[in-house]
Amino acid sequence: MSFPTKHEQILERIEAIDPVNYGRTRNFQNGAVTRLSPYIARGVISTKQVTENILARGLPLPAIEKFIQELAWRDYWQQVWIVKGDAINQDLRHPQPDTENQQIPQAIVVAQTGIEAIDKGITELYDTGYVHNHMRMYLAVLACNIAKSHWREPARWMYYHLLDGDWASNALSWQWVAGSNANKKYVANQENINKYFNSSQTETFLDVPYSALTSMDVPATLMETQTLTLKTELPTSDNLHINEALPTLLYNYYNLDPNWHGNEKANRILLLEPSVFQQYPVSKNGIDFTLNLAKNIAGIQVFVGQFDELKKAIGPSPVIFKEHPLNRNYEGTEEPRDWMYSVTGYYRSFFGFWKKCKKEMKSW
Repeated sequence: MSFPTKHEQILERIEAIDPVNYGRTRNFQNGAVTRLSPYIARGVISTKQVTENILARGLPLPAIEKFIQELAWRDYWQQVWIVKGDAINQDLRHPQPDTENQQIPQAIVVAQTGIEAIDKGITELYDTGYVHNHMRMYLAVLACNIAKSHWREPARWMYYHLLDGDWASNALSWQWVAGSNANKKYVANQENINKYFNSSQTETFLDVPYSALTSMDVPATLMETQTLTLKTELPTSDNLHINEALPTLLYNYYNLDPNWHGNEKANRILLLEPSVFQQYPVSKNGIDFTLNLAKNIAGIQVFVGQFDELKKAIGPSPVIFKEHPLNRNYEGTEEPRDWMYSVTGYYRSFFGFWKKCKKEMKSW
């Protein structure tokens, strides 16, 4: 599995989407998933752009609704982050139940849980920076609801390795599985894993009825835990060449849109703030992927440092940037992101948010 970084190839992936088959098969390992998430997470393309492409095909709305709904989840998580800010870094709605440690099981880190499909998923994550969304849920089940680890450390581990790392989607999805952002925990047994991931494994600690999962002791395989040391290797800054008579367009880890302001004359800077990556570390693969995606932006220059340092370097050039929860220290002209809907604000559940979105969909 590979993730090309040339913009033309990314657009080809949008055209290749099968939204109808996606709705039927998305939970299966070999289902018609799009693998567009790394490009959406890095802001190369938007959920709105993908939605508009699908709608332009003239397919019946009920046939593509599941695909559109899954796209809307990303916007929903971002809206929660906007409103709640750093509160998403803690148990959002209520304490995670049955927590016994604040670490991550060693067996997950080394891909030796004994659940063959899950171990393959972890290896895939390390090799490619991607793992199927349903497998992410299984990993969260294993870490939080079977090993009884608090969600935060395992979520940081996964975010670190993902090319599509989106902290809101990642942290809040882990909380949803763990029960701190939902009314109950999500669980899955070996039979469920076998069904969706072409496995026939039996006689594992998950090979039990669902009723047994909520009361089982932590399996011996998962008892050893560790606290991770996660660091980001940032590149060196370019020697900036700034035309102070032009505006400066500010790109970052969450905004690498090559079409932003199109062919307008501007200074274009990719800002990588060490403070952001200290709080939310990512792997070298994630940084390399970002730098390669940035090559789609003509004239882009890389600056590693804090916004205040960049502001001094660019002088009186006015700054323009896209809104994002990690940009709140920026100064200049803030522009909105490309949302699928006009629905904003915090909703306790996705389906409260989706109900409003569906009303808006009727006008489509």
